[in-house]
Amino acid sequence: MTDLPSQPFDLLEYSSVQFDALLCLNGNLPNTKDFFDFFKEIIIIAADGAARALQQLDISPTFIIGDLDSIYLSDTNVNFPDSMIIHLPDQESNDFEKCLIFCQERGYTDVLVCGFHGGIAEHTLNNWSVLMRHSQLINLCVYEKERYAIPLQKSVQLPSNVGEIISLIPQPLAKITTSGLQWNLTNEFLELGVREGARNCALSESVSIEIHEGNILLFCNARIPKRPIFIPSNFLIS
Repeated sequence: MTDLPSQPFDLLEYSSVQFDALLCLNGNLPNTKDFFDFFKEIIIIAADGAARALQQLDISPTFIIGDLDSIYLSDTNVNFPDSMIIHLPDQESNDFEKCLIFCQERGYTDVLVCGFHGGIAEHTLNNWSVLMRHSQLINLCVYEKERYAIPLQKSVQLPSNVGEIISLIPQPLAKITTSGLQWNLTNEFLELGVREGARNCALSESVSIEIHEGNILLFCNARIPKRPIFIPSNFLIS
């Protein structure tokens, strides 16, 4: 196998600076108010039916966005007096994508997504496609059951805990080299339907992921309420 030239590494860090917005989808949301207490000072966006789940936790989203079928078809007396409701009936995009377009129009560049999974499988797979498409335009991070999912288009070094489970899922094809993992890859392909990189294990406090081609979705332990930030390699002092 021919060795590929080394790529510059961005540094992935976890910043205490808040996300710009918390985007809640109509899936399996965190079911305790403690999670949402971390985000009292930022914008909370509910994609359609997620507003009902938030209401049950006594949380009023700043915005409710979507075609609103999950709200109004189930209850014509829905009342969200503290929320701005934005009705977007267009059926060419799902409610997740409508919310992401809204975030971009508002200048929200760092968005945490929760409630990504739940309901029927095609909703999750469609959300996955939307996530990867818009991750080219906005910094997105998905929270699910104490885990982060972070889209990666560039080579990175990231802090890790020894024993932390690290998964690398190609989108849909990637050629990568890794270090700091139990099962490292060297100029090897990952491809959906062929070979994935799920459930690897960090052996050190730093892991490097060199992306020669393609994109991946990185799964690691969540650092709530910290958000992942990327420091470009040309900003780093050697």
